[in-house]
Amino acid sequence: MSQAATSSVTVGSKVKITRVRDRIPAAMVQLLLRDASGTVKGYKMTDGSGVGVVVELSDGSTGWFFPDEISAA
Repeated sequence: MSQAATSSVTVGSKVKITRVRDRIPAAMVQLLLRDASGTVKGYKMTDGSGVGVVVELSDGSTGWFFPDEISAA
């Protein structure tokens, strides 16, 4: 995630999950189909050069997503 992308997604921001590139558990798929919104809780290093966004979902669970998988809510 670039510096510009990091600054536009801040902790506490409301976001919507717009797509998912990787496999996720079936329960999370069902949750996202019902309510794809959440709140940014932090960041996660995904590899040596990438940063993911940790999102708390409507049921209180968290997941991380790439910046191109979320948009402002």
